[in-house]
Amino acid sequence: MSQLFYIHPDNPQPRLISQCVEVLRKGGVIVYPTDSGYALGCMLGEKNAMERICRIRNLDSNHNFTLVCRDLSEISTYAFVDNTAFRLIKNNTPGHYTFILKATKEVPRRLMSEKRKTIGLRVPSNPIALDLLAALGEPLMSTTLMLPGNDFAESDPEEIQDALDKVVDLVIHGGFLGQQPTTVIDLTEDSPEVVRVGAGDPKPFM
Repeated sequence: MSQLFYIHPDNPQPRLISQCVEVLRKGGVIVYPTDSGYALGCMLGEKNAMERICRIRNLDSNHNFTLVCRDLSEISTYAFVDNTAFRLIKNNTPGHYTFILKATKEVPRRLMSEKRKTIGLRVPSNPIALDLLAALGEPLMSTTLMLPGNDFAESDPEEIQDALDKVVDLVIHGGFLGQQPTTVIDLTEDSPEVVRVGAGDPKPFM
């Protein structure tokens, strides 16, 4: 049976954030809020937790996970960021964007695109997510919580608790959330490419 933590969406309780980090450090899978709906997350090195997430979402081994980071400096540890990309990311984070960048050796091979050696990264604006990342001290390996057969991220934490009670370790209740996906920007070439238009304004990248 999973734990359910009620965490304030604007002023997260440090004690509960610390308990969330303990669950992650023990290899747990958590459901946590982002600015584009709820997501599944685990620590970067936890292969078993990643496999559990794949089973929950019915994903194949080629699924591209996202590294959710607390700030731009953390992104630069896991991806090659040139001057142009740095300025664009700095001016548009935290926010509703996922950036595709060439991965560094810090990224496990199983997480990067096999052909292009790229990784998706983002810095969310959700206060709970940001406090969780700050307390963890490293990125979360993450994917949007879309249950098989659904086209949008889950937004109701109580429904999530009912659906995933025995398959995740923790559900963070951070309120009812919107479901609009992030805007995806490919920054691997000289010019940015808007791959998907979502909640983030694509104009800065066009």
